[in-house]
Amino acid sequence: MKMKRNKKSGLLLICMALLVAVALGITGCNGNTGSKQEAASDEQTVWEDGSVLGEGSRQFALTVADKEGNETRFEIHTDQETVGEALVEIGLISGDEGEYGLYVKTVNGITADYDKDGVYWAFYINDEYATAGVDATAIEEGNSYSFKVE
Repeated sequence: MKMKRNKKSGLLLICMALLVAVALGITGCNGNTGSKQEAASDEQTVWEDGSVLGEGSRQFALTVADKEGNETRFEIHTDQETVGEALVEIGLISGDEGEYGLYVKTVNGITADYDKDGVYWAFYINDEYATAGVDATAIEEGNSYSFKVE
């Protein structure tokens, strides 16, 4: 009789240990490798002033001005045909495709969304407001390009 109770107690302990091990295994293997803040920072890289980005035979200067007017300058190298293709390829800009092309919402990690903030990224060529979108603007030697929050 005492042996039967010991067997039941031992079996119960083994089952409890297995349940704890399975529970820990499930919560430890949920696929989360970092905090939400770390995951968000991996999505958009932020480069410092004076960064040289990309590779290729074409090059152009790009200036990014945030809402406070702080400027960050880049030298972009690419083999792409348009400014937009080059900047999307290196991950400097992102946005939504729309009826009129790419609606740029994020530049160098800074989001300006008119629907949420009432501000947007304005695109300039040689300090003049561009008449075409960034994804329709061919890279031309000697031109400088910029994005400004307005």
